[in-house]
Amino acid sequence: MEKTLVKSSNKTTGLRRRLYRWHRIIGIITVIPVIFWTLSGLMHPFMANWFKPTIPNTFLVPKPINKDQMSLSLREVLEKNRIEALKAFQLVAFEGKTYYQVKSAKDQLLYLDATTGKLLENGDKAYAIWLARYFLEDQTSAIKAITLQTDFDATYKSINRLLPVWKVDFARSDGMTIYVETASSRLGTYNPTSRKAFLWIFDIFHNWSFLGAITNNTIRVTFMIVLLGIIILSALSGLVIYGMLWKKFRKPKAGNRIGILRKYHRQIGLATALVTFTFAFSGAFHATRKYEPNHLPSYVYEPITETNTLPKQLPAIQGAPLLNMGLATIAGTPYFRLVQAKAEGKGSEVNYLHLQTGEVLPEGDLRYAVYLAEQFNQQIQEKTGEITVISSQNLVEKAVLTRFDEEYGFVFKRLPVVKLHYNTPQQTAYYVETSTARLAAKIENIDRAEGFSFGVFHKFSFMAWAGKDVRDLTTMLSALGVLVVSLFGLALFIKIK
Repeated sequence: MEKTLVKSSNKTTGLRRRLYRWHRIIGIITVIPVIFWTLSGLMHPFMANWFKPTIPNTFLVPKPINKDQMSLSLREVLEKNRIEALKAFQLVAFEGKTYYQVKSAKDQLLYLDATTGKLLENGDKAYAIWLARYFLEDQTSAIKAITLQTDFDATYKSINRLLPVWKVDFARSDGMTIYVETASSRLGTYNPTSRKAFLWIFDIFHNWSFLGAITNNTIRVTFMIVLLGIIILSALSGLVIYGMLWKKFRKPKAGNRIGILRKYHRQIGLATALVTFTFAFSGAFHATRKYEPNHLPSYVYEPITETNTLPKQLPAIQGAPLLNMGLATIAGTPYFRLVQAKAEGKGSEVNYLHLQTGEVLPEGDLRYAVYLAEQFNQQIQEKTGEITVISSQNLVEKAVLTRFDEEYGFVFKRLPVVKLHYNTPQQTAYYVETSTARLAAKIENIDRAEGFSFGVFHKFSFMAWAGKDVRDLTTMLSALGVLVVSLFGLALFIKIK
C-alpha cells in the first residue's frame, strides 16, 4: 500500500515537473513575438486616437452642377474627340470648369470640357492634385511627387480598400502624402511623416511583413497562427501551474531574487491570463482571414456602351438641382443615373432615366443594386470557385445605407451603399455602391464571427460605453500586463539554471 502511494506521488511530482518545464519552454519560444506584438499594439491607440493627425476635409462636399457650363451632351463631346465607346462617366467640376470624366473602353480616365468638348491634357493627374489640395486646404505647397498606385503597399494598406489611387506627396515640413481615388472623387487616406513611421513599425512588428517579404504570405500567416497557438498554450499552462496547482509546487525562499520574480510573474500572469488568451485567440482568428488577398477592388461592373447609342441631347433634368450624373446598365438596358439634391436641401435622391425615352425607372437604385449583386456573385464564382446561390426568391432585405453601422463599419470606406441580405446557409449580405458599380463588401456568418471576435477581444469594443479614451486605456493596460508578465518570465528563465 505504501509503495503504491509512493509511486502515485512520484508520478504526480513528475507530471508537475514536466508541466512546469513545458511552460518554461513554450514561454521562451514566444517571448520575442509577445514583445513585438504588445509594444506595437501599445502604439496603436496613441497613433489612432490621441496623436492622430487631422486634415481640414475628409470628403468632397457635393455642389450643384452649373448648367451654364453644360452646353454639350455626352455624345457630342465623345464624337468631338472620336471616342467610339465608354465604360462609365461622371461629372466633375474643378478649376472653374465642368468636365465629363469618361472611363474609356481601355480603362483610361479622360476629362472632356462640357462646354467646348476639348480634352484636358493629363486631366486625371490634374484632378488628383486638385482633390489633394482640396482635402488638405493647401494651395501653395509644392508637389514633390505624384504617382498612380494600382496595388496596396506598406504605407497604403489593403484596409484602405480603394484602388487605383493617386499618391500625391507634398513638399511640406510634415511630409504629408495624400491618396485620392479620382473615379469617385474620394480620399483614400493621408500620411504625414509621423504616421508613416508608425505604419512601418506596426507593419514590421505587428503584421510581420518582413516574413512575407522573405517567404510568402501563406508562410507568414501560418507562422503567426502557430505562435499565437503556442501563446494560448502558455497562458493555459501558466493558469494551471500558478492558479490551480500552485500549492503543490515547492516555494522559493522569501526575499530572494527568484522568489520576487516568481511572485510577481504569478500575480500578474493570473491577472492577465484571460486577456492573453483572448488577444491571442482573436489575433489568430483574424489572421486566418488573411490567407486570401483582398479582391474587393477588382469587383466592378462596367459594360461597354457604344457612343452612337447615346442620345444626342442632354437628358431632361427636372426638379431639384443636379449633383452628378452617370451610366447604369440593367439587364442590357442603359439608363442615365441622376443624383439630385433633395428639395429640403438635406441629402440627395437618385433617379434612373431610360437613355432613349427618358422614362423614370421606379426604385431604380434598388433594382440596379440587385442586378449588380448578381453580377458580382458570378464574378466571385469565376475568380474563387465559391458558389453562393442568390436570387430574388431568397432576398430577404434591401436597404440604402447612408452611414456605417456595426456590420458595415467605417473600414469599408464606401457610402452610400445598398445592403442586400440573402437567406443563404451563410446569411450572405452584399453591400453595393451603385454610383461606381462596385462591390463594397460581401459579409457572411464567418465574417461576422471574426469581426465580433476581433472587435470585442482584440479592440475591446465592449468598453465602448465608457468612451474611446477609457476603452483605449484599458486595452493598453491589458497589453502592458501581458508584456510585463512575459519579461518577468524571461528573467526567471535566465535566473533559474
